[in-house]
Amino acid sequence: MSVLPPLSFDSLRCELTETFLSFSGYSLGEAETRECVYYNDNWRSERTNQSGFERCEGEKDKRLHCYASWLNSSGTIKLVKKGCWLDDFNCYDRQECVSMEENPQVFFCCCEGNYCNERFTHLPDLIGSGNRGEWQMHRIDSKDLFFPTMFLFIFIFSVQDPGPAPPSPLVGLKPLQLLEIKARGRFGCVWKAQLMNEYVAVKIFPVQDKQSWQNERDIFLTPGMRHENILRYIAAEKHGANMETELWLITEFHERGSLTDHLKGNTVTWTELCHIAETMSRGLAYLHEDIPSYKGEGPKPTIAHRDFKSKNVLLRDDLAAVIGDFGLAVRFEPGKPPGDTHGQVGTRRYMAPEVLEGAINFQRDSFLRIDMYAMGLVLWELVSRCSDTDGTVGEYMLPFEDEIGQHPSLEDLQDVVVHKKMRPVIKDSWLKHPGLSHMCETIEECWDHDAEARLSAGCVEERIGQISRTIGSTTSDSPISLVTSLINEDLPPKESST
Repeated sequence: MSVLPPLSFDSLRCELTETFLSFSGYSLGEAETRECVYYNDNWRSERTNQSGFERCEGEKDKRLHCYASWLNSSGTIKLVKKGCWLDDFNCYDRQECVSMEENPQVFFCCCEGNYCNERFTHLPDLIGSGNRGEWQMHRIDSKDLFFPTMFLFIFIFSVQDPGPAPPSPLVGLKPLQLLEIKARGRFGCVWKAQLMNEYVAVKIFPVQDKQSWQNERDIFLTPGMRHENILRYIAAEKHGANMETELWLITEFHERGSLTDHLKGNTVTWTELCHIAETMSRGLAYLHEDIPSYKGEGPKPTIAHRDFKSKNVLLRDDLAAVIGDFGLAVRFEPGKPPGDTHGQVGTRRYMAPEVLEGAINFQRDSFLRIDMYAMGLVLWELVSRCSDTDGTVGEYMLPFEDEIGQHPSLEDLQDVVVHKKMRPVIKDSWLKHPGLSHMCETIEECWDHDAEARLSAGCVEERIGQISRTIGSTTSDSPISLVTSLINEDLPPKESST
């Protein structure tokens, strides 16, 4: 009887590791991925091709992969999606597309190498976890086997924690991949993520902020909340259990980020200022509007934002404004109480004087006027960074930053805003520009100390549009003729938000 030579532990480990990794879809080297097989079962509703090939593109120094996702209903396989997948260490060095989960709702696999997702396999982990751990090998003597010339090695995966893997949940059967944190705020962080071929934003709330997540989700789900200047909602999900629960809110993603981000790094021209201001006021006017039912949906109620500020205004690529962050928003539906409307909420710096002194009239119009005060401050931020003035444009500053610094207390703001009735400084150089001078008048009417005297969002939108069209259509370079033409134009009158 021939006997196999004994193997050292290290050589045995290498041999078994290589065998298993090959069997389970791993390989021991990176394969470049440039194209993947493409398929979309929802191609009609998403207006894409049904099948074909997809060219993979990503950031420099990031690896690219292919993926597939499918359903298994009583042995019947239904393909859902195939395509390119961005850098994910769970896919590294896997040349075959193999799903390792025991019994997922939707099967998902990823791999490296051109068209490696053409075929896909479900291979549940041998001992449960799917984590790559240390091999524990037990050698069984040949005399105990039916085939005496062979050795049988039983290997067991020991469960070790390799560190947190990026979660890849499925939104409506579409794989979602977190990429990078873009912002941190009061209620958690915002990630840039990839949902199939689309970048999305994922706002992750800790479980203790469930109320804010739930409120924002409910606001987004309000009938009629689809508008070009309101952030587009995609989905809300829960992940994890107990105190480790995370609450996700998934919306469209805007690479430019917030208006705050943009103004920190850029000045704006007069034309850009008008475009941002008009679309921003249009979004807020729509939010404030009470719209009867249409297109089969119920009526859209009036919604007050209650945390309006430049950080909650996002910018599209064309600089159109999009309003987001509705964690503190409140709806005013006929015959229903408006819900939690306690007074001092929002960001201190943007609080209206009546909020700072705790003298709010808890009526619909009172909350809309509070938004309009904040709108005045945001318009001031825009004007302060406009490059079309005689003077030099200063560094970006928050409202009241020059007066009371970056971290004012409630008492600081009460003293400045309520008692001294101060507002951010309007510079003389701004008033020399015919358009900016009228913009400054609008700003002052938004942040009026008398809440009932403030403009409505609809009036602001109309005024800015009128100013923009008048200045834009004037060909003369003379400031006098510009001012004259603007005065002769009938501007919308001052009105309150009632």
